[in-house]
Amino acid sequence: MTKILGIFLAAVFAGLCLLHVFWASGGSFGKGATVPSVAGKRVFNPSPVGTMLVSAAFLVAMLVILGQLGIIGQAVPGWVFRWATRGIGALFLLRAIGEFRLVGFFKQVRATEFAFWDTWLFSPLCVVIAVIAFVVAYKSKAT
Repeated sequence: MTKILGIFLAAVFAGLCLLHVFWASGGSFGKGATVPSVAGKRVFNPSPVGTMLVSAAFLVAMLVILGQLGIIGQAVPGWVFRWATRGIGALFLLRAIGEFRLVGFFKQVRATEFAFWDTWLFSPLCVVIAVIAFVVAYKSKAT
């Protein structure tokens, strides 16, 4: 069961990686709800390079999970994958909690398109990712 959860998580990371490549390449599907806004203005406008860096981070996260499952990376010590998987879990748990103003379950700004999607999709997905990452970190053994 742990391996199935880990493969599912790796597939989620692969999908998020590809979605960010799509956005960095000029795609616009769903892009309007991806950045927090205040008073109708986006808090920041990610550059294509920045978006590709996020995509690369998702790719690395996918590889870490696959390494923790023992599917790739036999030349890398198992503790590297284990700690990186725990770090992924912690990072996404913190993202779900948020910074108490614009993102996460405890945000104050709630009347925006981003806030709606953050409450109903982004933050819950972060919790699911965190839980699966912790399960994979503690139940599977990287070689």
